[in-house]
Amino acid sequence: MSYVQNTDDDRAAMLDAIGVSSFDELITPIAPELRVEGELATGAPMSEAETLQLGRGRASENTPASAMASFLGGGIYDRHIPAAVRYILSRSEFYTSYTPYQAEVSQGTLQAIYEYQSLIVKLTAMDAANASLYDGATALAEAVMMACSIKRVSRALVPAALPAAVRRLLATYAAGRGIAVEEIPFGADGTFDMSALGELLAEPAAAVVLAQPNYFGVIEEAPAVTSLAHEKGALLVAAVDPFSLALLAPPGEWDADIVVGEGQALGNPMNFGGPLLGFFASKKQYLRRCPGRLISATLDREGKRGYVMTLQTREQHIRREKATSNICTNEGLCALAAGAYLSALGETGFREVARQSAAKAHALRRMLDETGAATFPFAGRFFQEFVLQTLEPAARFIERARKRDVLAGIPLAGEFPALGENALLVAVTEKRTMRDLETFRDLVAASGGGR
Repeated sequence: MSYVQNTDDDRAAMLDAIGVSSFDELITPIAPELRVEGELATGAPMSEAETLQLGRGRASENTPASAMASFLGGGIYDRHIPAAVRYILSRSEFYTSYTPYQAEVSQGTLQAIYEYQSLIVKLTAMDAANASLYDGATALAEAVMMACSIKRVSRALVPAALPAAVRRLLATYAAGRGIAVEEIPFGADGTFDMSALGELLAEPAAAVVLAQPNYFGVIEEAPAVTSLAHEKGALLVAAVDPFSLALLAPPGEWDADIVVGEGQALGNPMNFGGPLLGFFASKKQYLRRCPGRLISATLDREGKRGYVMTLQTREQHIRREKATSNICTNEGLCALAAGAYLSALGETGFREVARQSAAKAHALRRMLDETGAATFPFAGRFFQEFVLQTLEPAARFIERARKRDVLAGIPLAGEFPALGENALLVAVTEKRTMRDLETFRDLVAASGGGR
């Protein structure tokens, strides 16, 4: 929206409705160092054209992530999005639509969500998928709560190799339900410590959460973990990278009970970290316990195919004490992007994106190993991400790389102190070129004057 007419009275009314006395009070959560003190130094009064020119000039001083070589990952990835996806999202019947409560006037939106669900089912090899959730982290929390409801046990086991933000979110959700969340440590190779998992399962647990690949990018022995969880009476909740499923066995094939994941990279830009998209699938017998809503296909009385919302087991539709969840949106536009993206690429294209990502990630790791200025704490198999330790603190390396228009990765010392201040998580997608990889290699080599 390029122009909004607000008078002083309008602004005062809005602030009063929000419950704050001034604009400064409204922006209190923003750190002081990020705020402009006083008025912008724009000089003498300007015309609209001059003001636009000034604004564009100031904006051009920023360097967007799209103009840099991004090796950031950890759940949000820089991937190529086909132009067709943006075109479909821009259609007014999609971007202006709200929850499709009235099926008779929402057939297009309902069909789009139904197709999205069908694609997630095919991708995960599960029985059914819902109409998506806020993001991968909240989808995981919903899955843990669902497992505890099914098993009537208020205890869940989750990997220590999860992002700190996800672990905090899980703790927040679990606290409201009285669920005990305990962490499964990782071993020297970065995967589950199976003996520790066995000891934790000596007490009843509703769920074992398995990230595949895990936060360090390492591929877990999923069938073995699933077998142990089921042997001890727990459900297996798989948190998966959707692109990994083009090359690895999908969770339905190793008998996972519930599958969740972050779907941002399926056609959605990074967007400064949001909005995101949580996908959610399960076995058929647990379908009525799934959060949110499902879209189903049916036939009307004339035998014509139609689409409807069904199994809306959320607190808006049924008695609060019977609701599976209070989630109130299905991130419809982001789910539409995922459906359009998967349809545009097809099976062959999607597999090629995954293959290129894996091949380039492994190529970069070999190149870094040859510099003699890098070490890799985890020797396990990986997909498109790996943990790197340089010869200088990760924060300093990241800052040096940024000056070369490279977003080098995520520093890990804050979340995993045992890995040391030189550790960072590096992700490689299909967008990275050989020049990008060589630039990253040269930056690492310069950190310690390798061979």
